[in-house]
Amino acid sequence: MTKEELMNLVNRSLCATIGYTDEAGRQNVRRVFCVWHKGLGRHLISTNTSSAHVQSLQKNDNACLYFADDSRFEGLCLFGKFVVHFEKEYRELLWNEGDEKYYPKGVEDEDYCILEFIADGGRFYRYDGKGDLSASEIEAYDKGREFENGYDAANQSIE
Repeated sequence: MTKEELMNLVNRSLCATIGYTDEAGRQNVRRVFCVWHKGLGRHLISTNTSSAHVQSLQKNDNACLYFADDSRFEGLCLFGKFVVHFEKEYRELLWNEGDEKYYPKGVEDEDYCILEFIADGGRFYRYDGKGDLSASEIEAYDKGREFENGYDAANQSIE
């Protein structure tokens, strides 16, 4: 798959699966809404600070992030680390009308945080083959990009 095809997969996925290790050393996965991307290498996810996966990622930031399109038999597993952000700029970027259902104190709610996944490599597959992505390939592809809502980008390309 080309980098553009991989980016298209990421943008149309809407959700991703986080793979991580909890405090007891058990492997865990969480399905999360993930539409904010800075190319292939950086991804933002809003979530509850009190959630088990955030607590685990604050202690062990090594994880993977998996995007898939089952109908096309395509997948991308990125390996890397998570950073937990509490800065207002990140919270405001991902805030949506209606989020106060989950975070009643608004964008400043102490139970609202943003996870940033930073990839340092990856592996992809499709019906016609598979391959690896190196950190340098991801960095070159992402150079000059800003965070954008991939869902919006994917929907604009459909119209």
